[in-house]
Amino acid sequence: MPSPARASLVLFALVSLALCAPARAQDAPPPPNTLTAEERADGWTLLFDGSTPDGWRGYGQADFPDRGWSVEDGVLTVDGAGGDIITTDTYGDFVLRLEWKIAKGGNSGIFYRALEQPDRAIYWSAPEMQILDNAHHPDALRGENGNRKAGSLYDLIPADPQPFTGHGEWQEAMIVVEGGHVEHWLNGRKVLAYELWTPAWYRMLRDSKFRSHPEFGDARTGHIGLQEHGTTAHFRNIKIKRL
Repeated sequence: MPSPARASLVLFALVSLALCAPARAQDAPPPPNTLTAEERADGWTLLFDGSTPDGWRGYGQADFPDRGWSVEDGVLTVDGAGGDIITTDTYGDFVLRLEWKIAKGGNSGIFYRALEQPDRAIYWSAPEMQILDNAHHPDALRGENGNRKAGSLYDLIPADPQPFTGHGEWQEAMIVVEGGHVEHWLNGRKVLAYELWTPAWYRMLRDSKFRSHPEFGDARTGHIGLQEHGTTAHFRNIKIKRL
């Protein structure tokens, strides 16, 4: 028979484990492509349910692409074909959160407030948060001051700091759009902010490749888009909150 002191220690350990178990369960991250009760109460909605492409269609198309894009194991994947995709709904002011993973040497992007224009690509109107394998894609060394690296406002404003952790790893992105104010966040860090429709904004456009895009960034509401850029990229946990 164990001594009273040893029995007390064992009982204390068992009680401690029982008390800690609920806390550990609460601390565990929720399954991918789900909303917590707190998120639902706060107005978040899923843009990807992890099983189907419902809520998405090809840019300039009535349906979801029949090639290039696929849904498997809770992940939305583009394998270098199929064109860009957009949400079926449009959004004005919002917070968008998602996770992305890029293949070695890969390139993709997240568009927002995109217009759908006949005979115009999505980038004609929509600002883009860049997705890139900084270490292995040549675009990382193009543009100016790193404005084509991951998290950047593509070809306009560089992400600073640059918290991209590498190809083959999940990255957490967030885009905040409220009126003319826009923020890009990557892996929990705000990497840039800018104001649309100001004299400084239009000066920047005049000095960029978008000078001949009169609609660029002017929409007050539009689609969320994911880019197919000839390489493989993966997406999950895509959720949005209207502001």
